[in-house]
Amino acid sequence: MRKMTALLVSIAFSLASAGIAVAQTKPAEEKPKAATEKAMKDEKKAAMDKEMAEKKAECVKQAATDKDKADCEKKFTAKKMPKKAAATAEKKKDEPKKEEAAKK
Repeated sequence: MRKMTALLVSIAFSLASAGIAVAQTKPAEEKPKAATEKAMKDEKKAAMDKEMAEKKAECVKQAATDKDKADCEKKFTAKKMPKKAAATAEKKKDEPKKEEAAKK
């Protein structure tokens, strides 16, 4: 009788373990986050570039003189530069002015 009870308990345990294993849901396949984030970043950048190009075109269209057009060009190309590069470019522009002031 003990052997029969042990056999029934082992069968019940095996069936319960198998049932639990089958009942678990499979995890959903995730898209790689890096690729998704990169795509979103590229889309944002493309949208920003398009918007900047439209603003630049509008500014150049409204500019009456060549100086105004040049100012528009400078304004919109400076925005595309990284901050560090833009700061370096500004320092280089300011250096001749400081030298002229020092000479006077």
